[in-house]
Amino acid sequence: MLFSHVTVGSNNIDKSKIFYDALFDVMGVKGPKNSQKGLLMYAKDNQFLLVMTPIDGKPATFANGGTIGFALDSAEAVKAWHQAGVEHGGKSIEDPPGVRDNGGVKMYLAYLRDPDGNKLCGYYLVG
Repeated sequence: MLFSHVTVGSNNIDKSKIFYDALFDVMGVKGPKNSQKGLLMYAKDNQFLLVMTPIDGKPATFANGGTIGFALDSAEAVKAWHQAGVEHGGKSIEDPPGVRDNGGVKMYLAYLRDPDGNKLCGYYLVG
């Protein structure tokens, strides 16, 4: 395991919950493990994604050039993940979901922006 957790900021936790619940449902992760006011925490295999209102009280902004990638079990799962995101407040970005060849490494990728503009990628290594 490389990471313990990733945190993204949100300006609307209720809207974020609808979006991330849909994405994680496709991935087999049900709802936040705990939910405090202003905090959502999703966990799988001792790895966490936290969605929270910024502690400093300033508006949440997204990272220019930053992407959070989620590994899925199949191209079909990536498609379902992407569709769930679009149907629950996300925005499809970049190329449509599909296979990309990166120097002989074939990956099925789909990109979304969450309701606060954070860039997410669904990923499956084709073979």
